[in-house]
Amino acid sequence: MFGKSITLKHLSIDNRPCIGLQFRAHRSLQEKVNLLANVEWSEQYQMYFLPNTKENIQLIYKMFKGVAWINGNYFFHNKPLANKTTKGNFERIKHSKDRNQAQLCPDEYLEKLELKKYAPNTARIYISCFEAFMRFYSEAALDELDENDVRKYLLSLVRKGSSDSYINQAINSIKFYYEIVCGMPNRFYSIERPRKSKKLPEVLSVMEVQSLMAEINNVKHRCIVGLLYSSGLRRSEVLALRPENIDSKRMLVKVNQGKGKKDRYTILSATLLKELRDYYKRYNPRTYLFESPNGQAYSPTSVVNIVSRAALKAGIKRRVTPHMLRHSFATHLLDKGTDLRKIQVLLGHNSSKTTEIYTHVAENSFKDIDDLLS
Repeated sequence: MFGKSITLKHLSIDNRPCIGLQFRAHRSLQEKVNLLANVEWSEQYQMYFLPNTKENIQLIYKMFKGVAWINGNYFFHNKPLANKTTKGNFERIKHSKDRNQAQLCPDEYLEKLELKKYAPNTARIYISCFEAFMRFYSEAALDELDENDVRKYLLSLVRKGSSDSYINQAINSIKFYYEIVCGMPNRFYSIERPRKSKKLPEVLSVMEVQSLMAEINNVKHRCIVGLLYSSGLRRSEVLALRPENIDSKRMLVKVNQGKGKKDRYTILSATLLKELRDYYKRYNPRTYLFESPNGQAYSPTSVVNIVSRAALKAGIKRRVTPHMLRHSFATHLLDKGTDLRKIQVLLGHNSSKTTEIYTHVAENSFKDIDDLLS
């Protein structure tokens, strides 16, 4: 399968826009082409063609799914991809060695990420992963690589011990290039992904959270950690907050464009509100609720350090991350009897199945089970 391909071309035959089908002679491909309605042979172009309609494009992809991959690079784009670089609006991933000698993403890759409004962090991951793929095949042209080549690269990642998460990101970055940038739908639909492992979220007890908070004296730091836990916010959501996102009248926190570019509201702690007011009077933030000394958004690394230092002082032996406070928020609400659907809304989960994982760690899930040794 992987050696067979059909290239789509724009043709004008008798002043009619048509889809040209260019491929190397192969019995299975010929049989499929013969099944297409209204297909004809052009002596002038030496290829089969059919009327250029949306229905025919869909029919071609459906007909050859699992038989050959469709190269739409010439059909969906009027110019070949240039192997240049652009700054765009995304911060480029800096390599540890000489950046000038590194192989970089094409302009079109970065522009497509920007046009589709990918979050900067996601864009940086895609760029980094795809550039690693390009370096692996530095001597080959991207449009000459097929599914076997992608599998070979993924196998090299497995043998290096790369995480399942990184391998999935690598697949996404490669698919983005061929399917989105080059316009080849289902180009790598049969590429196998690592089997998903089901890990339970790491949570803190209520006492551990209280002891952690007790070790934080700085009011700004207390407010940041307080929002992570009492509102169930992600680190990035806390750092993107603006003063107007704190709705003290309705006791809500508005999250603008959270994960998945979704707006939502979550709860505001009355206890934390007092500290937020104290913080606001002292620091008077202008743009972001939490700002660095230069007026920019507070550093993500600083938040990690605040949480880890407080956990260490509190005598918590485990590694504690900001996201563990979000997990603890959901679990502790569930322990208090809060409806799972409400927790789903507060967390901003699309599916209740995502939220249901907290039932596996909530204490209430095990309280009514008899002790067999008693």
